[in-house]
Amino acid sequence: MSRSVVVTGIGLVSCAGEGPEAHLAALASGAVPRTDAQSFAPYPVHPAPAIAWDRQIPKKSDQRQMEAWQRLGVYAAGLALEAAGVKEDAAFKQALHLVVAAGGGERDYAADGAILTGLRDAPEPGAFLNERLQNDLRPTLFLAQLSNLLAGNIAIVHGVTGASRTFMGEEAAGVDALRIAQARIASGQNEAMLVGGSYSAERPDALLVHAMGGFAKQGDYAPVFDRAAPGGFILASCAAFLMLESAEHAQARGAKALARLSEVASGRGAREPGGVGQSLAARWKEAAPSSPDAVISGATGVAPITAEEAEVLGRLAPAARVHPLGDLIGHGLEVAAPFGAALAAALIADGKAGEVAVTTVGHRRGEGVMRLSRA
Repeated sequence: MSRSVVVTGIGLVSCAGEGPEAHLAALASGAVPRTDAQSFAPYPVHPAPAIAWDRQIPKKSDQRQMEAWQRLGVYAAGLALEAAGVKEDAAFKQALHLVVAAGGGERDYAADGAILTGLRDAPEPGAFLNERLQNDLRPTLFLAQLSNLLAGNIAIVHGVTGASRTFMGEEAAGVDALRIAQARIASGQNEAMLVGGSYSAERPDALLVHAMGGFAKQGDYAPVFDRAAPGGFILASCAAFLMLESAEHAQARGAKALARLSEVASGRGAREPGGVGQSLAARWKEAAPSSPDAVISGATGVAPITAEEAEVLGRLAPAARVHPLGDLIGHGLEVAAPFGAALAAALIADGKAGEVAVTTVGHRRGEGVMRLSRA
């Protein structure tokens, strides 16, 4: 079987606001995204907007027990359920499957600081690190990092009690979450799936990890494709969820199809000169965008891979307008692909495009391409 898979609900949260309308308006304005360059200087971030959590997470006790990344994800999932018209449909949500792509929560800063300080003078750093990690980190703290905690909170707060699948692994995780959700619905294994993820950028530990790897941009904001080497990304506090359904299922319940999601191409090319371009071109061929009106690029801004992506997009879609997601909301790692897909669906539903290609090139590994078109 190869059934048509459609988007029937979108939930978005970022520095641009919440909901597709706010993001389409921000995209049309071309304005510089809201940026906080002071709190974690010299590393800027794109912070979350002010949110009235009660609108999607009614219980204060639920809000208190979640970290920021979980609240963002649960909130965006509620927006998607609401947009799809199933927020109050208990029977629908009971059978609804969930796919989440997310990194994890905050760490124990005091323990991490003590370990990093001790490593400087440890005669055997490896043995020292193993011992301290085993003795200093609480098992419950480690469990709280896993992305299935977000899936669990979505189940608790919104009553989505079908099977759930969770992915971790930077940008590629978001691509594969969409790939598997689309494939299961297209093959007839599922009728509807809620898929997405969330990320909180306003954390010293996240910035430390990426700064140590040389991936976090320093200094003032600059457009993604204009960042001088070594470039880097500006992390975003953001979340995106999409309701995916078979076209028949959506039609039977009278739901409006916002866009059609075709097969999602995912791969992992060699990170050597020209490797990103080759892998992205191969994924493009698999996803088969014909002549898209627009491209939503998840380019990170990291050199030299961002320049390779720009060259390939100029060659494969010369007539399409390229919208770097980083110029709208920043970079959300696992959230990049779901956010790009949701924004593409919003563009199509609003009549601003007939076909949109979405690209995701991971800052370290993984490339993905997907095509959305009119339902």
